[in-house]
Amino acid sequence: MNLKDYIRSIPDYPKKGILFRDITTLIKDENAFAETINLIVEKSKKFNFNKIAAIESRGFVFASAVSYILKKPFVMLRKKNKLPAEVHSVNFELEYGTATIEVHKDSFSNNDSILIIDDLIATGGTADAAAKLVEVSKAKVCAFVFVINLFDLGGSDNLVKKGYKVENLIEFPGH
Repeated sequence: MNLKDYIRSIPDYPKKGILFRDITTLIKDENAFAETINLIVEKSKKFNFNKIAAIESRGFVFASAVSYILKKPFVMLRKKNKLPAEVHSVNFELEYGTATIEVHKDSFSNNDSILIIDDLIATGGTADAAAKLVEVSKAKVCAFVFVINLFDLGGSDNLVKKGYKVENLIEFPGH
């Protein structure tokens, strides 16, 4: 199955000049979604980790299914002011603005090894912020798994240069 066939490309969203890669067409097809989850599970088995974290919100779709299959705890990395207890926060730059992500302070412990899952990596700002959240919590990032890598935007390469392991299922140019 070619998962690329299930990704819709939407020009000029969320702003002019951006070619948005839409995963809703992938997840609404039960066979494409199942194949995606199975591929993430297989790639995840390369790594030694005890928890899965995902970046809000599309990362939750994939990580929760993988967490269920692998029987690993799942931690949500959320947008600012979405978590009710004490949090660690990281501010970061996006391709088209700035944002903050947070995690509950009690989500990770010192010996945790975390697999981070998200739907897409572009410039890598969100993924880098996710890694910082894990590390400020005294855990370590085991690896990242992305469904889509926008290879010419350099995010995946930047994570690798920082010493992180990165896997992805499919690649597209960024714009």
